[in-house]
Amino acid sequence: MPYVRVNDIQMYYELQGEGEPLTLIVGLGTDISEWDVIIRWLANKYQVLAFDNRGAGRTDKPDIPYSIEMMAEDSAELMQALGMKQAHVLGISMGGRVALTLALRYPERVKKLVLVSTSARIIKSWRRHFYGILSGAPIFKSKYPQPHYAFMRQLQASATYNCTGKLHELHIPTLIMHGKKDKSAPYALAEEMHAGIEGSKMLTFAGGHIFFLMRERQQFLDASAEFLQ
Repeated sequence: MPYVRVNDIQMYYELQGEGEPLTLIVGLGTDISEWDVIIRWLANKYQVLAFDNRGAGRTDKPDIPYSIEMMAEDSAELMQALGMKQAHVLGISMGGRVALTLALRYPERVKKLVLVSTSARIIKSWRRHFYGILSGAPIFKSKYPQPHYAFMRQLQASATYNCTGKLHELHIPTLIMHGKKDKSAPYALAEEMHAGIEGSKMLTFAGGHIFFLMRERQQFLDASAEFLQ
């Protein structure tokens, strides 16, 4: 099984496909076993590095406080351990916040940045909305169920994150994709992030937080491929 010791944890990862490197960072409460369709599609064009964040899937789940910065360091260390000096980075939801931090801390490692259903900060009602969505969404029926304590550790890390004041430091080609009906990461926060990242491009979709898995999946995949070419 592909594991690497990263910081204080054993981290599970998979490498699929050939071509330019692309690092996929998935969201709160999920692991890569749930993203197979998207990973396989991306692997037709890129060498995709996908992994389980700390607290999820087959990666270790220490019962200690987590932070988005900690998960970004995990991602950077994994890329380094695998000899991936630079990659496109695609982050979804909580994974988008991890991707933002990775790009801010290690801009030389991120060739292009794709941010999906995410924001640079949260609002007070975010935790309640997101917890409700997670409870009922079919995507979250994993082969590797996440312990409740680990979910809460990830949730707290995401809920307390705010890098709004640093967005002006990003000078990496950035694409933001967001659903107009997103109740977890409200559309207004995506617009705020777009305004904060100079030169970023924003595409709006009709759906909600998981638009990229629903009717607009192909549009999402096509837009990602066009931007990364």
